[in-house]
Amino acid sequence: MVKIAIQGIGGRMGQALCRLIAARTDCQVVAGIDLNGNPQATPPVYSSLAEMKEKPDVLIDFSSPAATAKAVGYCAEHHLPCVVCTTGLDETTERAIQELSKHTAVFKSANMSMGINLLIELARTAVEMLGLDYDIEIIEKHHHNKVDAPSGTALMIANEINDAVDNRYHYVYDRSQVRQPRQPLEMGLHAVRGGSIVGDHEVLFCGPDEVITLGHSAASREVFANGAVNAAVFLAGKPAGMYSMKDLIQK
Repeated sequence: MVKIAIQGIGGRMGQALCRLIAARTDCQVVAGIDLNGNPQATPPVYSSLAEMKEKPDVLIDFSSPAATAKAVGYCAEHHLPCVVCTTGLDETTERAIQELSKHTAVFKSANMSMGINLLIELARTAVEMLGLDYDIEIIEKHHHNKVDAPSGTALMIANEINDAVDNRYHYVYDRSQVRQPRQPLEMGLHAVRGGSIVGDHEVLFCGPDEVITLGHSAASREVFANGAVNAAVFLAGKPAGMYSMKDLIQK
């Protein structure tokens, strides 16, 4: 039985995690972290990791960039494996996560959906087959409360496509001030924010007289929560290192 602590347990993703874990027999939530702590709750909820009395096997972080930065320090001090699901992290935190992975197991993905990771593999295959003759645009759509733009998932897709062609593309986020034709090695990333959209991502390969579109639409947050739980169970007991959805898919 894998013992899991959830940072961000009071949020919508945290609650989705609790529902999914309650239906499983291979893991359980032993503690939660939330600004509105309630140590008398079941499971107990603490306002900070430092107050946590339980000893989980894995921490799932679905919180905020500031909270994630603190979690990295805690995990380093306690050698606690961590599943990092929070996006919009700054360079300092990203470096700290890389350093943490040298000493304990870290699972990091901007998107825990199996479907998104399949989309990424298809996009890599597409650019390898089509070469640089097709213009690539990525469009992502999320609910109106999402702060970071473009989404971490859109950047993950772009980076994987770029990696497949030796990082020859440069990213363009805004063309409103540009009065010139599109450059051949641009990759456009566009963010839409509105309503309660859970998460839509499209990759357009625009060539002469045709457009190839790859897309993924999430119907609920459970698809991300399920991936995070699977990642936590996978990560328990693993040696130090940086793990991703590729490792989980190929296990």
